[in-house]
Amino acid sequence: MSESASISAGIAERYATAVFEIAKEGGSLKALETSIDDLSTALAESPDLAKLVSSPVFSRAEQRTGVTAVAEKMGVEPMLKNTLALMADKRRLFVLPALIQQLRNRLADERGEVTADVVTAKPLTKEQTAKLSETLAKQVGKTVKLNTAVDADIIGGLIVTVGSKMIDTSIRSRLGALQNAMKEVG
Repeated sequence: MSESASISAGIAERYATAVFEIAKEGGSLKALETSIDDLSTALAESPDLAKLVSSPVFSRAEQRTGVTAVAEKMGVEPMLKNTLALMADKRRLFVLPALIQQLRNRLADERGEVTADVVTAKPLTKEQTAKLSETLAKQVGKTVKLNTAVDADIIGGLIVTVGSKMIDTSIRSRLGALQNAMKEVG
């Protein structure tokens, strides 16, 4: 991880810890989850909001005014809205995507869930998704939520990432391993 990414992750983690603990004490974890989902969607769908959050061109006051107005219009949890305003004042809004991810991770941990990223060559059926989720849940001892993606380049099989563990059963990786083995022989 690069030094700047590490610094951003550290900043996001500190804000996430504070926001999560306050929401937990106040019994507003569900409202926090709804707010971060809405905020994440807004960031993904609005290039202007993404620019406001990440660009150093905007002054602290402009960032604060903009992000507070957006949060208020969206009905974001007041504690999160205040945190966003504080982040704007401290020139830390650039870590908002990392903050959202940290909060999602903490909420999942609180519910006893873990997220698995799954890449397949073709879309999984509902039965396959349920069976894979069940199998992974037995392995990790928690409820597993799947983020699925399709990548035809893997040819077949699947790639599963849970936390820091990765299981690659794709045909592409098997062909690559076979190719390397043939190079060593020849």
